[in-house]
Amino acid sequence: MEKFASVTALLLLLCFPVAFSGHDYGQALSKSLLFFEAQRSGVLPSSQRVTWRSHSGLNDGKSSGVNLVGGYYDAGDNVKFGLPMAFTVTMMAWSVIEYGNQLAANGELGHSIDAIKWGTDYFIKAHPEPNVLYGEVGDGNTDHYCWQRPEEMTTDRKAYRIDPSNPGSDLAGETAAAMAAASIVFRRSNPAYSRLLLTHAFQLFDFADKYRGKYDSSITVARKYYGSVSGYNDELLWAAAWLYQASNNQFYLDYLGRNGDSMGGTGWSMTEFGWDVKYAGVQTLVAKFLMQGKAGRHTPVFQKFQQKADFFMCSLLGKGSRNIQKTPGGLIFRQRWNNMQFVTSASFLTTVYSDYLTSSRSYLRCSAGNVAPSELLSFAKSQVDYILGDNPRATSYMVGYGNNFPQRVHHRGSSIVSYKVDRSFVTCRGGYATWFSRKGSDPNLLTGAIVGGPDAYDNFADRRDNYEQTEPATYNNAPLLGVLARLSSGHSGYSQLLPVVPAPVVVRRPMPIRKPRVTSPVRASGPVAIVQKMTGSWVSKGRTYYRYSTTVINKSPRPLKSLNLSIKNLYGPIWGLSRSGNSFGLPSWMHSLQSGKSLEFVYIHSTSPANVAVSSYTLA
Repeated sequence: MEKFASVTALLLLLCFPVAFSGHDYGQALSKSLLFFEAQRSGVLPSSQRVTWRSHSGLNDGKSSGVNLVGGYYDAGDNVKFGLPMAFTVTMMAWSVIEYGNQLAANGELGHSIDAIKWGTDYFIKAHPEPNVLYGEVGDGNTDHYCWQRPEEMTTDRKAYRIDPSNPGSDLAGETAAAMAAASIVFRRSNPAYSRLLLTHAFQLFDFADKYRGKYDSSITVARKYYGSVSGYNDELLWAAAWLYQASNNQFYLDYLGRNGDSMGGTGWSMTEFGWDVKYAGVQTLVAKFLMQGKAGRHTPVFQKFQQKADFFMCSLLGKGSRNIQKTPGGLIFRQRWNNMQFVTSASFLTTVYSDYLTSSRSYLRCSAGNVAPSELLSFAKSQVDYILGDNPRATSYMVGYGNNFPQRVHHRGSSIVSYKVDRSFVTCRGGYATWFSRKGSDPNLLTGAIVGGPDAYDNFADRRDNYEQTEPATYNNAPLLGVLARLSSGHSGYSQLLPVVPAPVVVRRPMPIRKPRVTSPVRASGPVAIVQKMTGSWVSKGRTYYRYSTTVINKSPRPLKSLNLSIKNLYGPIWGLSRSGNSFGLPSWMHSLQSGKSLEFVYIHSTSPANVAVSSYTLA
C-alpha cells in the first residue's frame, strides 16, 4: 500500500507542476486571519470583514445570570468550548510576541491583536469571580443533532462552569496562560487592559493550583469532544511559564524549577503538541528561559526540560530515537481526525526553536548527531508548503488559497446560505436535509480555514460529511500565524532572545568576557539592596554585548510601597521596570514588594555595568 501511494504521489507531482512554484506566505497569512472573523460569536463589529456572518449567541449566559456573549465557535459547530478557545488565544498571542514585527510588515498586526482581544474580552466575562470560570456554552450532543446557522440556532445554550467544588485545573490553567500571554501583547498599546488580563491570569493560576482536578470531570458534556487526556499538570506548568514571561515574577520560575520533575515537564518525551497536551510547549518555553540565562539555581532542572524539547524537535526531523510518522508526501501524521492541528502547532514550535537556537549560537542535539537550527525552519516550511499545495494531490488545505482547495467544508455557517441573503428559517433537522446533504460547493467561502487534512497516505475526500478531513478549527489556524509571518520575511536569521541593541552614545572599551562572579550586593540604601551580575555576552557585527541581571531585594520587615531608581550610564534596552523620564520604578503589575522578596530586571548594552542606585522609597 505504501509503495503504491508513493508511486501515485510521483505521478501526481509530474501532473501538477504549477502547484510547486512557490507560495505567497503574506497572502496566506491575511487569509488565515479572516477565518477567526468567521468564527466569531456575539455582536459583530462594524469592522467585520467576513460579511456573510451576522450577530449570534446574543443570550449566551443569560439563564445563568452572567453575560457570556462573544468568544469563538471552535470548529464547524456552534458550541463555545473553553479549553480549545483558550489554547487558540495563547497561540495567537505567542505568534505576536515572537513575530510582531513580521506581522506588522505584512499589515496584519492590527488584525492579529483584534483576534486575540475578541477571545480575551470573552474570558474576562467568563471569569466573574476569582474561583469561578465558565468553560462551555452549549453542548456537543444537542448541537450536533442540528445543522443550523449560528445566527438562528435553536439548540440548548446552557452555560457550564468550574469552581472550588467542581474544579478544572487544566481549563483554568490554559485560560491563565492565554490571559498572561495576551497581557504581553497589549503591554504597550493598552497598558490598562494588559494589567487587567494579568490580574485575571494570576487569579486563574491560583484557582487552578489550589483546587486541583480535571475539568471534564466537572463539565462532563465536554468529555466526548474535548476530553482532557493529559490531565492538568501540563497546563499548570504551561501557565506558570507564561506568567513568568508576562510578569518576571520569580515565584513562577521557582514553580517550574520545583515542579518540573514531579509534574512531568522533565519526564515526558513528546511527539505531539496541541490543545490537550502542552508538555512540548512548556519544554520549549523553559528552554528559552535557560538560553536567556534566567535559570539560576534551577539550571539542572531546566536543562532536562531542554533535553525533552530537543527530543520533540528531533522526532519531527526524523533524527531522534523515536520519530513521528509521516505520509509519503512528507506531512507529519498523528491521527485520522483533524491531523492538521498537530502539523501547524509542531511547525510553530520548530520555527521559534530554530530562532532561539540561532540567537543563542547553539545547535540541536539529536541521537543522530548535532543538527543546525536552519533544519528546523526548513522543516516548518516543508509542512506549510504541503498545507498550501505542495503535496501529491496538489490540493491547498487552506480554504480560498490557490486554485484547488476544499469546496464542501464541514461547517454549518459556510454550508448554509447567508442569513443576510435569505432569512428563511432553517430548522434543526431540515438543515441536514437541505444543506448538509448538498453535493454543491459551499455558498459562503470560509476563507483561510485550515481543514483536517489528508490521511496517512495523502488521500483526501472533499465531502461535507467527511468531518475527519474537512472540518476546520481555530486551533489549526492559530499557530500558523507566527509561522507564516516568519516565512514571509525570508530566510535571514532572527534573534528571538537578543533584541536589536542601538549603538551606545558613549563609546567605552568593553569589559573582557569572563565568568560571572558569585552574586554579591553592590549597592544598598537602607532596607533596599541591589545585586548586579553579568549573565551572558555575545558578539554581533564586531561589537560585544553584555546581558546584566539586577536584583532588588526588600530587606525591611515591611512591604516596599514605592521605589525610585536612578540608572546612569545605560546605553541599551531594559526590561522589568516601569519608566518615567529618567526615573525607574516597580513594574506596572507590581503594587508593592513584600518583605524579603525580590524583583529582577535585565538590560543589555556593550559596556561595563550601569550605575544603579536608589533615589527614594516608601515603606507601607
